[in-house]
Amino acid sequence: RKSGMVGVAFLVVSATSFSTPSKQPVLRPVLLRHSLPIASEKVTDPNAAQTNAEVTDGSGGIRQLLGLKGASSAEGSFLNWKIRLQLMKPATWIPLIWGVACGAAASGNYHAVWNLFGDAPTTSSWSVVGEDTLKAIAAMLLSGPILCGFTQTCNDWFDRELDAINEPYRPIPSGAISELEVYSQICGLLVAGLVLAWNLDGWAGNDWPVITAIAVFGSLIAYIYSAPPLKLKANGWTGTYALGSSYIALPWWCGHAMFNAASIGWQEVILTILYSIAGLGIAIVNDFKSIEGDRALGMNSLPVAFGIDAAKYICVASIDLTQLGVAAYLYSIGELTYAALLVAMVLPQMYSQISFLQDPVANDVKYQAAAQPFLVLGILITALAVGHHKF
Repeated sequence: RKSGMVGVAFLVVSATSFSTPSKQPVLRPVLLRHSLPIASEKVTDPNAAQTNAEVTDGSGGIRQLLGLKGASSAEGSFLNWKIRLQLMKPATWIPLIWGVACGAAASGNYHAVWNLFGDAPTTSSWSVVGEDTLKAIAAMLLSGPILCGFTQTCNDWFDRELDAINEPYRPIPSGAISELEVYSQICGLLVAGLVLAWNLDGWAGNDWPVITAIAVFGSLIAYIYSAPPLKLKANGWTGTYALGSSYIALPWWCGHAMFNAASIGWQEVILTILYSIAGLGIAIVNDFKSIEGDRALGMNSLPVAFGIDAAKYICVASIDLTQLGVAAYLYSIGELTYAALLVAMVLPQMYSQISFLQDPVANDVKYQAAAQPFLVLGILITALAVGHHKF
C-alpha cells in the first residue's frame, strides 16, 4: 500500500499549502466588496437576483444548515458549528450516499435483512447483515459528509469572489467564518477521509487499497475542480463532467469495493461513466443560477458559453439520452424487467422538463425536486440489474 500512502501525502501537502495571511484573519464583507467592485453592479437578470433573497416561509434556518439558497443570515453557535455545517452543504451529500448504496447493490455481495428470507445473496446470519449494514454506513460517511464536505468547503473557498455576486449569504463572503477556520476544516476533512478510506480497505479485506485510491483520486479531482491554475469548473465541459462523475461513478465504485472489489468489471465501469454524463446534465442545472456571476468573472460554464437556450437543451438531452441508452443496454443483455423499469423512471423526468425548459433560471430548484428522485431510482435499478446479471 506504499503507493496509496504517497497519494495521501501528496493531497495533504496540497490541502495544507494554503497560506493564511498574517493580516485580516477574517474575510469581512466590506473588504470583499472592495476587492470586487463588480459585485455592486446592477443585476441584469431579475430571476437570478431573486435567488439571493431569504425565503419567507420560515425555512431559512433549515436552509442555512443544509447549505441551500434562500437561507437565513448566519448566526453564532458553539465552535461555529452551524456555519461549518452550512459550508459543507449537507443537501449535496445525498447523491453520494445513494451512489454508495447503488455500488453495494451492484456488488451482488451486500446482505440486507431480506436476504435472511431467501433472496440472493442469501444468508442465515444476523451478524453478517449487521456487519454489512455498518460497512455501508461507513462508506456513506466517507463519500458524503467527509469527502463531499471537503469538496464543498474547497469549492466555497475558491469561489468566494463568485459567491459574493451569486450567493452573498454563503459563509465566506458574508464574513461568518474566518480563514483559519476554513483551512482547518479543509485539512481536517481531507485527513479524516483518507484515514477512514485506508481502514475501510482493511475492513473489506481488499488486497489492493481500492477505496483509498478512489478517495485520493476523488480528493484530487475535487481540489483541481475549484483551485487554480487548472480550475476545471472554469471550463463548462470538463468541469461539469468532473462534477457528474464525482457524484455518481466514484461513490458507486466505493460502495462496490466495500463488498466485492474484485468483481468490478469493465461493463459496470462503462455504465457508471455513462451515468456520469447524466450527472453532467444535473451539474448544468446548477449552473443556471450562477450565470450572472460566471459572466462577470469569466467562468465559461455551459450556460455562459452557449447561452441559456442552447444550454437547457444540452442539459435535458444529456440526462434523457444517457438513461435511455443504459435502458437499451440492459435490454440487449436480457435484463428486460430492469430496462422497462428504467424507462418508466425517465418518463416523469421528461414531464418535469417541460416547465424547466420554459425558464431554467426560475425553475431549476422545482425541476430538481420533481425529477431527481426518479433519476436516482433509475440508478439503483441499473445497479440491481448489474448485481443480478452474470457477466
